[in-house]
Amino acid sequence: MAGGCVNWEAWQRSWDRQQELYMPDREERFRVMLEVVEATAGKAPRVLDLACGTASISRRLFAQLPEASSVAADRDPTLLAMARGSFDGDARISFVVADLEEPGWTRALPAQPFDAVLTATSTHWMQPETLARLYADLRPLVRPGGIFVNADHMPDPQTPLLNALDEIIQTVHQERARAKGARDWDQWWTDVAADPVLADEFAASRAIFEGRVKGVPHPLAWHRARLREAGFAETGVAWRSITDAVVVAIR
Repeated sequence: MAGGCVNWEAWQRSWDRQQELYMPDREERFRVMLEVVEATAGKAPRVLDLACGTASISRRLFAQLPEASSVAADRDPTLLAMARGSFDGDARISFVVADLEEPGWTRALPAQPFDAVLTATSTHWMQPETLARLYADLRPLVRPGGIFVNADHMPDPQTPLLNALDEIIQTVHQERARAKGARDWDQWWTDVAADPVLADEFAASRAIFEGRVKGVPHPLAWHRARLREAGFAETGVAWRSITDAVVVAIR
């Protein structure tokens, strides 16, 4: 079981570098996401950090809006351990173990509605029917006028030539990052496995995700359509690259 001798900040930095290998514009997405939150709810929003991982969103939320509060939900024991360790003693955040793919997962959450539900790079892992149900689950969690924001991979199948160019751009970026020592997803988890203090968490994470069938990323239009079907009043795009987007849904 992870203990106090772990350098949680070092793990947070290594997680950020690993994620930036795949998303060089990651901080720009967060910036846009939090601007929308502040415009919606002011300086002290109540946020649900959905599929929080190491709580990257909450870290940036508190840096920009110190009076904010966050409920961070995930099911990965390793990433949750890193998140909890990083925020030890911070009363602004609480953690919930929840499997978003299971019906009834919202019962683990506090009862009060949220000003904003935020998630990043999580929904592309989910099967389409499960993700559509998740969107329906989210609407009651958001107060009237509140928002759901999803930053993820949302390629457009109608632009195959442009998508191919983006693949070249990403490959060049990753080659340069690796030359500077960046670790990819598999290498990062190898580092986790080598840390004896995280042995229990790593084993539990692998047990959850071993043999998992990966989802297929859906285009932007698919997400917007499913969010409207879930009952959100309006959906739109706050940020867009060639193949990724930040989608905002307003209740």
